[in-house]
Amino acid sequence: MNKKHLWGILIVLAISAFVLYMDLKSTPLSKILKAAHGLNIVALIMVFGLMLLSYVCEAGILAILAHRKEEPKRSAWSFLRIPIIQALFNAITPMSTGGQPSQLAAMIQMGMEGGRSTSILLMKFIIYQIVVLFTYVFTIIFGFHMVMTKFAGLAIFIAIGFLIHVSSIIFLLAIMFAYHFTKNATNALMNLLEKFFKKERVEKWRAATLEKIDTFYAESQKLKKEKKKLIVASILTVLQLLFFYSIPFMVLTALNVPCSWANVTQMNIMIIMFMAIIPIPGASGGAEYSFQTLFSTLVSSHGALILAMFIWRFSTYFFGMILGIFGWIFKPKKDKKFGK
Repeated sequence: MNKKHLWGILIVLAISAFVLYMDLKSTPLSKILKAAHGLNIVALIMVFGLMLLSYVCEAGILAILAHRKEEPKRSAWSFLRIPIIQALFNAITPMSTGGQPSQLAAMIQMGMEGGRSTSILLMKFIIYQIVVLFTYVFTIIFGFHMVMTKFAGLAIFIAIGFLIHVSSIIFLLAIMFAYHFTKNATNALMNLLEKFFKKERVEKWRAATLEKIDTFYAESQKLKKEKKKLIVASILTVLQLLFFYSIPFMVLTALNVPCSWANVTQMNIMIIMFMAIIPIPGASGGAEYSFQTLFSTLVSSHGALILAMFIWRFSTYFFGMILGIFGWIFKPKKDKKFGK
């Protein structure tokens, strides 16, 4: 972890502290304490339990994809530290750009060869994006009308986030199922860009993009051949997302707020879409704003709403950062035989 990452942590903490200060400034502390009185402790523990289960599922996906009969068995910690390290670097880098490289570094630290680590992470990424595609489309079809009716301004940004997500996923699926068409389309786009940018720069973009397309296609073909791993990893991915998306519902349950799991979960997914277009590390500021805006329809007390937002943000964001720091410090024993 370098100075750049430490600055990322400081920026996140500063913005989050400012948002919390503004909320506390406009909401008497007595109202928040009143909302905390009678808090359902079991449900509160389950909030953090759901987040941990989400990390466990992700670790299980990596273990399944990495499994080979001839290799030595790795410890559970070796795989569990990978998603929590990802959570840390997702949180402190703009647009979550540090998540993938940090996972690769964690896998190399456990003794796995870099090329194979990249291959496994790509397989996991493919499965995740396919499951997320169905999740987002389902949510937009059945839940978007709730936001459009009451929050038209926020709905525009959610729609933009949805389009960004779905466009990237469709591009990945095009590589898997229309490889030659995608390469030809990429070359055509680069030829068009040459009219507006220097040829040398465009050629670098072309080479890098085509290399990534080839790599992604090769890994997707490997994944298609390992159907058993694909099925198990897909089931674990569904469970991972189910646990994660259910956290706001459990937060409201902890505050004794009556609500529908389906409605709360759909709103949570739309918040995640909105967060995708905020270029600040952890989408700080925007995440809190969107949560309060959407869930204000369910929580009548402003003190309870602020407390719910704080519990949600801490469990899904700062909790992962704290675990990730421990994951980065406590490295597993490296086995040089692994991955060879």
